[in-house]
Amino acid sequence: MSQINLVQSLNRSIDQLMAQDERIVVMGEDVGRDGGVFRVTDNLLNKYGDERVIDTPLNELAIIGMATGMAMYGLKPIAEIQFQDYIFPAFDQIVNNVAKMRYRTGGRFTVPLVIRTPYGGGVKGGLYHSQSGESYFVHTAGLTVVTPSNPYDARGLLVSAYKKNDPVIFLEPKRLYRAVKTEVPDELFEVEIGKAARLKEGDDVSIITYGSMVPTVMNAVEKNGVNAEVTDLRTLLPMDVSAIIQTAKKTGRVVIVHEAPKTLGVGAEISALIAERAIDSLLAPIVRVTGYDTPFPYSHEELYLPDEKRIMSAVNRVLAY
Repeated sequence: MSQINLVQSLNRSIDQLMAQDERIVVMGEDVGRDGGVFRVTDNLLNKYGDERVIDTPLNELAIIGMATGMAMYGLKPIAEIQFQDYIFPAFDQIVNNVAKMRYRTGGRFTVPLVIRTPYGGGVKGGLYHSQSGESYFVHTAGLTVVTPSNPYDARGLLVSAYKKNDPVIFLEPKRLYRAVKTEVPDELFEVEIGKAARLKEGDDVSIITYGSMVPTVMNAVEKNGVNAEVTDLRTLLPMDVSAIIQTAKKTGRVVIVHEAPKTLGVGAEISALIAERAIDSLLAPIVRVTGYDTPFPYSHEELYLPDEKRIMSAVNRVLAY
């Protein structure tokens, strides 16, 4: 076991996977000599050479296009998009080719591709380095979308993503890269894709969250002594519907927290699922605590991101209903 942060966990996991599987190719902008902007791929070029760790041009469409071809013909690419905000030039490739290749070829071709990308705010990146676009990909059939909130889950989910025979969007909350350390086994292991984690048991209110908001939620309930049940989704597509419904029925009060904009965010889908399957168990309206429906601000970042005060306001609202 090692006490490591999220960057170290991802780096060691990719390193170990590359050591055991020569089909893995890492590619992206500055992933080689510089080890990536956040140093997740640090030192991999020195160990595996420039045929397996490829510094690409600043062209996301080309990165995903090349990775798609490699994956279709037997390799296991791990492609990095430097910031999730930069992924949109490759959106056509991801939505119309990567996600649909198995379907359009009747299973003749699959795309076992992992697309890693840091997302979200909290690092003073401004509007083009801070967006949370998970809903775009959750809406796309054929993709798997995961987002770890800690080093342990990052390792286990990355291994599970690598083992899939279909494409995975692997969203890494950049604000947490070095913000937290946890015990992580030295050997490779899997965290099941599609299964949420119950981080805290409670009876009064259910808080459902994921990614960068997990530590914020946990700090809020622990500091304020709230008897809350906290669920970390970990996987956004497929979503752990049974875990969502179970906790909603248990407490009858639900708060959903994410930093992406509110309209058509993941919280809207969670709310709909609960309304369809557990509305008779609800004791109060479902409340969402989210980012705002605006471009991500630079100078007012702390006002945009959900914080402990906003979370506790929502919790108190549903408890008092």
